[in-house]
Amino acid sequence: MADGAGADDQSREALRRPEEPPAVPTDYDGAVYGSLQAASVVAGAATFGPFPRVGLVLLLLVTGLVFWIAHVYARLVGELATYRHLTWHRVRHVAVHEWPIAQAALAPAVAVAISPLLRLSLQDTAWFALAVAVAEQIGWATRAATRAGASRALVVASAVVNLILGLVIVLLKAQLQH
Repeated sequence: MADGAGADDQSREALRRPEEPPAVPTDYDGAVYGSLQAASVVAGAATFGPFPRVGLVLLLLVTGLVFWIAHVYARLVGELATYRHLTWHRVRHVAVHEWPIAQAALAPAVAVAISPLLRLSLQDTAWFALAVAVAEQIGWATRAATRAGASRALVVASAVVNLILGLVIVLLKAQLQH
């Protein structure tokens, strides 16, 4: 009898709150989005003149953090109708889930930071960071499709779509620079 009462309590709790998404080590959509956002930052910053490397690294990292905070906030506000009582546990859960948006800015920022070691000019540094961001975006999208068990054709289609999105940013940067 006690088992039945426990099951009823769990059923009522399930009706009050939607199920938490399954624990996934990486939020691939956030990583793809963050990579696209990082590519846009590099293209935009580098298009409007020489940008000091430190400034570009900071711009990438700060923009990644701002977008991450914005996504956490938007998701929490959007869920208030469902989760009437916001808890620190829920805030932490959403913040961790959305973290790949900020994390995606790290690889292009590292590319900019190491560019002097590769003896790259400021212009070449921007192209290098942009290439890293686009490659990262394609990699995350491909990983997401593979992890989801997508067919080989869908994995390739996902990579191609993300390559096209990245190339649009590359073309815009090239056009705006001339």
